[in-house]
Amino acid sequence: MKKSTTIAMTLASARGAAFVLVGTLMVTGARAADITVIGSTAMTEFIEAVAPIFEQASGHKVKASFLSGSLLPVKVKEGAPADLIVTTPESIEDLVKAGKVVAGSRVDFVRSGAGVAVRAGAPKPDVSTPEAFKNALLAAKSVGISKGPSGFYMLSLLERLGIADAVKAKAVFTEPGQRVGLVIASGQAEIGVQQITELLAMPGIDYVGPLPSALQTTIIYATARSANAKETAAAEEFVKFLSSKSVVPSARKMGLDPAG
Repeated sequence: MKKSTTIAMTLASARGAAFVLVGTLMVTGARAADITVIGSTAMTEFIEAVAPIFEQASGHKVKASFLSGSLLPVKVKEGAPADLIVTTPESIEDLVKAGKVVAGSRVDFVRSGAGVAVRAGAPKPDVSTPEAFKNALLAAKSVGISKGPSGFYMLSLLERLGIADAVKAKAVFTEPGQRVGLVIASGQAEIGVQQITELLAMPGIDYVGPLPSALQTTIIYATARSANAKETAAAEEFVKFLSSKSVVPSARKMGLDPAG
C-alpha cells in the first residue's frame, strides 16, 4: 500500500472520532480561536492529520509551523509568537528556564522509537538483534544520521557498539530539519536510522524495522504553553485532544504511541 494511501486512511479513520469529541470540545458560546503552534518537524504529519478532526469538533483553527529540534528553541527564545510549543521535554525545560514557556504547563502526549530504513527496493538487512544491526551498519557503504534527537542517540549508540570511528568515516549527516529519508531516497546513504514516525512518512524509502529492543530508545513529545500565548483556553482544548484516546489509532499508524 502506498504511504500516501496509508496517511489518507489514517485521516479517514480519525474522522470517526469527531462525533465523540463534539460533546466535550465544541465551543459553547465562546468565539472560535486561531491556535498558533510551533512544533518539532517529527510531529508534522501527526498534527497535520489530526488537527482537522479537532477543528471540526471545536470550531477552532490550528495554525502550525514546524522547525528542526535545534532551530525551534532558538526561534522561541527570540520571541516567536505561539500559543503552544510541541517538542521534547528537554527542550521545553530549557525554554522554561529561559522564561519563554510557562512552568508546569508541560503535557507529555506521544512517544516515538527509532527505526532503520533503506532505499525503496533495496535488500532489507537483518536488524533484529544488536549484533545483526551492528553488522548491517558495518556492511553498508554509507550511513545516514540526522542532527535531531535520534541522531544524537545514534552517535552515542555507535560508541556503545564500538563502531563509532568506522561508521563516522562513511556517515552522511543531514542538514538541520532534513530527514534521513531524503539522503536514503537520493542514494547518498545506503541505510539510515531515525524516528519511526519520520521514516514512515517519507517516499522513496523502505522501512526495515525498529532498532533491537536492547538498543531501542524512546523520544517523548510534549506540549507546553508559550509565555506569550494569547489563546490559552482554546490551546488547552487542543492539548486535551492530543492526549485523548481518540487520537491513539492515528498515532499508532504513524509509528507513535501514547506517552502514558
